[in-house]
Amino acid sequence: MNSKEYIKGTIKTIVLKLLSENKRMYGYEITQRVAELSSDEIKLTYGALYPILYKLEDEGLLVTESEIVENRARKYYSLTEKGNEVAKEKVSELQQFTEILKKILQPDPNGKLSLEIWGF
Repeated sequence: MNSKEYIKGTIKTIVLKLLSENKRMYGYEITQRVAELSSDEIKLTYGALYPILYKLEDEGLLVTESEIVENRARKYYSLTEKGNEVAKEKVSELQQFTEILKKILQPDPNGKLSLEIWGF
């Protein structure tokens, strides 16, 4: 499955959801959890993940905390109160959008692919 085109618009929501469930995570941990939950179908690259994390921090949705682990600095990310609220909103919106897509992608009872929704 080539999920790159689909994942691009959902990374923010995925990160918010994971942080809302796990309270605090570091970057590598986020990438591994996404791979695990998706049975390795979705692999977040650091080039995709970190700009999202920085943007969420700039928006006041998450905060960072550094710790030394095995003589290396590790930056943990956690949601602010506002971040938790936005996480709920974004997850709900994505779930609604997914349900709409399911309806659109259902086979037509007459066996035709309806292209009317796309303006054809």
